[in-house]
Amino acid sequence: MKKSSIVIAGGGSTFTPGIVMMLLEHLNRFPIREIKFYDNDASRQEKIAKACAILLKERAPEIQFSYTIDPKEAFTNIDFVMAHIRVGKYAMREKDEKIPMKYGVFGQETCGPGGIAYGMRSIGAIIEIIDFMEKYSPNAWMLNYSNPAAIVAEATRRIRPNTKIINICDMPVGIEDRMAEILNLPNGRKDMDIRYYGLNHFGWWTDIRDKQGNDLMPKIKEHVAKYGYIVNPQQHGETEASWNDTYAKAKDVYAIDPDTLPNTYLKYYLFPDYVFAHDNQHPEHTRANEVMEHREKNVFAAAKQIVDKNTSNGCDFHSDEHASYIVDLAEAITFNKKARMLLIVENNGAISNFDPTAMVEIPCIVGANGYERVCVGKIPQFQKGLMEQQVSVEKLVVDAWISNSYQKLWQAISLSKTVPSVSIAKKILDDLITANKDYWPTLK
Repeated sequence: MKKSSIVIAGGGSTFTPGIVMMLLEHLNRFPIREIKFYDNDASRQEKIAKACAILLKERAPEIQFSYTIDPKEAFTNIDFVMAHIRVGKYAMREKDEKIPMKYGVFGQETCGPGGIAYGMRSIGAIIEIIDFMEKYSPNAWMLNYSNPAAIVAEATRRIRPNTKIINICDMPVGIEDRMAEILNLPNGRKDMDIRYYGLNHFGWWTDIRDKQGNDLMPKIKEHVAKYGYIVNPQQHGETEASWNDTYAKAKDVYAIDPDTLPNTYLKYYLFPDYVFAHDNQHPEHTRANEVMEHREKNVFAAAKQIVDKNTSNGCDFHSDEHASYIVDLAEAITFNKKARMLLIVENNGAISNFDPTAMVEIPCIVGANGYERVCVGKIPQFQKGLMEQQVSVEKLVVDAWISNSYQKLWQAISLSKTVPSVSIAKKILDDLITANKDYWPTLK
């Protein structure tokens, strides 16, 4: 079997060890000859990389491993770039979340003004990585799951339209895992055939069947109408408090259109008043703080422990389930699997009554030549209206980045369903410009 060479762009991320663990678990179907890490923060990357070097030496010594901040070294002779970068790290995410809250608007990593701010930071870095890949390994594929995926996908469509990039997100995968748990399916979400459409973090399931063609939607709907996506409602707090609330709130999101099953992040657009009231109970302690206090701290502590002991035995690195989706995608391309997967792609008629240039999240068939869209057809007016507003926000953000336009970015924030007025949008924008002076292009 062909063995692939991979560079993980964002080598210092707390998600990187989980990706490595997942790759190791699936070497039988996606063999690897080399793994490289690339990051522009040498110190942060080194802490993760030294631990992963020990892990790989003990568990897969045949795999070459290296880490670098030199683009030529990182991107030469590779088959895949797996990109999951966070420009500005969690310190900037904290500002994304807290600045809007000063003006009565919730702060969130990928939704509303926070997501717009993050998108403005991410575009340039992703384009830079694409250019490195095309210069040093022109036949490679970029599998991009850097957030905010919708804005990044629109930017790559506009700025590098011919690049070999596939944009993905694990959010639907995580929800499908919960659906499979609700149904007690033996092989999890792989026992389901789904139909889904929308934008990233902004979509709906319209049909879910088992492999024999039996309709699974009624049973899932019955559960979601009562409990949202909480799998075990009798178990108090089955995950972190903020996620628990998100899964539970799906009950109310579902109620507005019981013909479909919703993506959980729709709560931010359909219930922004609820989200703000809930988050504003602790305005100085947002999701960014939770992550820094827990995941960030724990992953780096686990890495240090491996290095200090010089062994990965008993280590606290765990495979990230979302990484399995990346393995599925890389396997499908490498071995022409014709796998059906949810991707973020240019609509181009797949949703027949929607903007053909919009970057939509829909099922695609993935093989050696990339992807082929699955036809969705017409979508209802309610979803169409919501999507048209949101895709306009995403397009205006990219307009603003390309043309350095203050006006376009003001329009983007004003158009977001999460922001109550143009005047509030301007106040948020002005504060975000100050906070992002080292990351955004200068707006005029």
